[in-house]
Amino acid sequence: MITEIGITAGEIWHYLDEHGEVTLSQLNSGIEKPKEVILMSLGWLAREGHVVLEGEKDYKIRLRR
Repeated sequence: MITEIGITAGEIWHYLDEHGEVTLSQLNSGIEKPKEVILMSLGWLAREGHVVLEGEKDYKIRLRR
């Protein structure tokens, strides 16, 4: 599972690099992984300071530059 989370984190990073700021809904549509794995991967990226999450209901997500 850790490997899948890491691979998905990389996919998220590349997706954000290509698309800029997106909502969580857009990310779920753009990354073909289970929502739970996407959320765990986002947590990993956020904990390491690679992404910024803003908002309340449908979070906006972007890479930290």
